[in-house]
Amino acid sequence: MVLVLVIGDLFVPIKKPGLPNPFKQLLVPGKISHVLCTGNLCGKETEEYFRELADQVHIVQGDMDEYLYPERLVISIESLKFGLCHGHQILPVGNRAALNALRRDMGVDVLLTGSAMKIGYVQDDLGGLIMYPGSATGAPKVDDTTEPDPSFLLIDVQGRKIVAFLYLLVDGVSAIKSQVLLQCLVDIFFSGVPRSLCA
Repeated sequence: MVLVLVIGDLFVPIKKPGLPNPFKQLLVPGKISHVLCTGNLCGKETEEYFRELADQVHIVQGDMDEYLYPERLVISIESLKFGLCHGHQILPVGNRAALNALRRDMGVDVLLTGSAMKIGYVQDDLGGLIMYPGSATGAPKVDDTTEPDPSFLLIDVQGRKIVAFLYLLVDGVSAIKSQVLLQCLVDIFFSGVPRSLCA
């Protein structure tokens, strides 16, 4: 069991003062193996906080980050390859066909992307996954007047099996809902047609 925190679009301190306290109480050092951040931290303090949580921290460049990070990364965890990209490069933002093409181009099983400020996942026609952690602070998009509920994903990687849990702060109260978002065996055959076996 390898626990992976997928988080992004924090905008601290530009739009929000910090991670909500109920999330800070959940995210404690010693439990998480990897932090995969989809960008828009907007300050070194958040990166330092992530480095206290886990030894393996991977961050990509968001469109509002003041420090330079790679545009995209490929990280191998257990038997799966995870691609990390903020997503502001995809126009229109969140375009499924473009994200599927990016996942295939990066040669990854799972693409983790931000920018859309929504939490969820999509399985593409070839058996790969695209996952969105949402905004960990509930920061809205530039052109949006409503703030999304703060959210992040926690993924349990077991070989080629992933179980993802959605964490959502609802109505600003410390009532956090977690649920199994996905339980799926992803089998990618590079010599043939990819397929997916979902439970």
